[in-house]
Amino acid sequence: MPRTLPGARLTDLQPFWQRVRARAGLKDVRIHDLRHTFASTAVAAGQGLPLIGKLLGHTQVQTTARYAHLASANVKTAASDVSAEIAASLNGLAA
Repeated sequence: MPRTLPGARLTDLQPFWQRVRARAGLKDVRIHDLRHTFASTAVAAGQGLPLIGKLLGHTQVQTTARYAHLASANVKTAASDVSAEIAASLNGLAA
């Protein structure tokens, strides 16, 4: 159900996500795919398991274990670093 009141929480991402996918030409991409790509990029960038779990909102280290195995760092810095890596990769593909 989409939010109807200003400031209310969004409870269903699917209508929004379907519009984003259609406009981007990404018919088969799931939100989980974006999370997995983000986590995989964090692993490749050397971010640690506890930090990646925190970035993904996991409460159990075991949930994140398939993505990472290194030491923790600042969450905000890590999110910026991972996002920069993804942006650099996308820019390389677009060139």
